[in-house]
Amino acid sequence: MFHKILIANRGEIALRIIRACKELGIKTVAVFSTADKDSLHVKIADESICIGPPPSLQSYLNINAIISAAELTDAEAIHPGYGFLAENTAFAEICEKCGINFIGPASETMRMMGDKISARQAMIKEGIPILPGTKEGVKDLDAAVKIVKKIGLPVIIKATAGGGGRGMKIVHSPATLANAFATARAEAQACFGNSEVYIEKYCERPRHVEIQIVADKHGNVIHLGERDCSIQRRHQKLIEEAPSTAITPALRKKMGEDAVRAVRAVGYNSVGTMEFLVDRDNNYFFMEMNTRIQVEHPVTEMVTGIDIVKEQIRSAAGIKLRYKQSDIKMNGHAIECRINAEDSSKFTPCPGKIIAYHTPGGLGVRVDSFVYDQYTVLPHYDSLIAKLIVHAETRKDAISRMTRALDEYIIEGINTTIPFHKRIMANKDFIEGNIDTGFLERVVLE
Repeated sequence: MFHKILIANRGEIALRIIRACKELGIKTVAVFSTADKDSLHVKIADESICIGPPPSLQSYLNINAIISAAELTDAEAIHPGYGFLAENTAFAEICEKCGINFIGPASETMRMMGDKISARQAMIKEGIPILPGTKEGVKDLDAAVKIVKKIGLPVIIKATAGGGGRGMKIVHSPATLANAFATARAEAQACFGNSEVYIEKYCERPRHVEIQIVADKHGNVIHLGERDCSIQRRHQKLIEEAPSTAITPALRKKMGEDAVRAVRAVGYNSVGTMEFLVDRDNNYFFMEMNTRIQVEHPVTEMVTGIDIVKEQIRSAAGIKLRYKQSDIKMNGHAIECRINAEDSSKFTPCPGKIIAYHTPGGLGVRVDSFVYDQYTVLPHYDSLIAKLIVHAETRKDAISRMTRALDEYIIEGINTTIPFHKRIMANKDFIEGNIDTGFLERVVLE
């Protein structure tokens, strides 16, 4: 096992990793920008080191500064968390060349599965269902027009190096294709430094269902069931739950087996997530793979009892997986609400000072957060400030528990998405499980 790990991230995920390391007896190093000097992950880590000014490009995305920090503190490994450098192949390669363990998959595997085109090609080879679309990047508008004529509208244009809804445009009519194609390419270039896009058939009103994978360096791979991430706004997840109300035990088994077979075939050896779209007839289609820990991993932990971050660290250290597929049981139901520092009526960022802070508690309630009373939420970074997770015996009970926990959660001084989540928990369609990725666009919340 590692002696010391540097966490190349901030916020709640940095704190989450530090907690896992402490329970494993591993020393931790926090990195921070000058703006984050008072952040909780800096206070709780065994050591901390400043890596630059507030802008991410000069701090949390500054590879040279992070590698130097690891060398200065004699850290054997780097955990990237999610976002920032978590799926940056160049960063993983540099870690490998510097003799620092990157807590994630090998850079070669990350490159294959992080690129949407090569990932689709790998899934085709393994017989995993995918939506009709291109097998290569689409170079120009003329090629895009030909593809659309072949597979038919609607289509979705996606950045090959993308994720998180960036560089993604839906096209319902020929008249909007040219603008959507140009906009997707521009967004892809701005967000990922790569303007290449591909096109696939757009699946109308699907569920967004993902399978959590855990794999070691000895060829052992298991899945931990599914998460339903269908409650989204502009392809950004807001609420996640496990298990999905749309997935039967037979379908769970089949999707899980496909996910395990696929990641084993590409030699994957870390935790990761296979993301699928599931249509109204329960047909499922591979969408992409996330080669990192997911924001929503806690709902899987709550229903399986397995600490996914610890398993990720153990895998990186070369420790053999302790579980077999037959050991994995899904107990009860878990829901996660992402609490963002945003005006929930407009979903606009709302940084500022928190003047009162009280977290909910009680049986089956978990809060993953890094903020505290008198903490100032910064304008430089993502607006996620907490994740409220509940677990109960049934989905109905989980919704009741989440409603109660949201009522108890007090954050004053800034606007948050707590009121939004309260409205969703009271929504009839949500309560009945009638959800899909277009849920928020269709439902008028009073």
